[in-house]
Amino acid sequence: LSIPIAQAAMNHGLSYFDLTEDVASCEFIQRLALDCNSNQQFIPQCGLAPGFISILARELYDQFETLESVQLRVGALPQFPTNQMLYNLTWSTAGLINEYCNLCQSIDQGKTVVQTALENKEVFSLEGIEYEAFNTSGGLGTLTQTLAGKVEQLNYKTVRYPGHRDLMKFLLKDLKFHQLEKRDQLVQLLDNSIPMTTQDMVLIMVTVTGQIKQSQTEMKSYQQLTELRRIYPQNIDLPYYGLQNYSAIQVCTAASLCALVELWLKQKFKTSGFIRQESIALNDFYQTRYGQYFLAR
Repeated sequence: LSIPIAQAAMNHGLSYFDLTEDVASCEFIQRLALDCNSNQQFIPQCGLAPGFISILARELYDQFETLESVQLRVGALPQFPTNQMLYNLTWSTAGLINEYCNLCQSIDQGKTVVQTALENKEVFSLEGIEYEAFNTSGGLGTLTQTLAGKVEQLNYKTVRYPGHRDLMKFLLKDLKFHQLEKRDQLVQLLDNSIPMTTQDMVLIMVTVTGQIKQSQTEMKSYQQLTELRRIYPQNIDLPYYGLQNYSAIQVCTAASLCALVELWLKQKFKTSGFIRQESIALNDFYQTRYGQYFLAR
């Protein structure tokens, strides 16, 4: 529904926000915003990834004179997995399948390329816990446009516990659930078989490598900088709703969107038209009422 809602916003002179990770929808909205009036802003992809991850990445890569690689890793993970997939549903199943099936944009050797989802698996450990990460669609948002010609390697991967990727690849590739006409069947299968959980953890990690900016008297230095966030479920007291427990992915998604709406209400966006997530300063984001929820580590 993103495209017709964006069109309605355009026709009524309204500004527009959404949470989509769908690349085609965002590209349509970007073209649509070219004809908006001077009082309109179109700000899609306001969630976690795409969304906050791009704002955090900008904070890091702005510290570099020249960029070699920008790597974004995000995972919405169950804290207590018990099934063979080591996974519980924590958000939209249809959105999950969308990310696992659609093509993935990235930059490799300085050129914008399209890669297949679920490929380029890597394994890493954090504090003794092993994870795997692999290509998924949409997480970079507009970063491939922003960093075109400025970075050798840019990619986004979803983080899971080891073994998850192989089982999903069996379902999607071998059993052909990646086909458009079969995706609804897979959504129904997972919804009926894999329980939802609110006891989750969101892992957010950005790693940037390159020549970092130094003072005029020092040599440029080849460095790597990493920012890591872990977000957990929280009890939040909201007007009209009272004190309720929200899952980590609910906190990340809603807080990111609400922070950008707050910035818009305070007229922090100085230009009209399409607003890229990475054009937003991390400090401005943190100064909102909702940005505080990302300060947890």
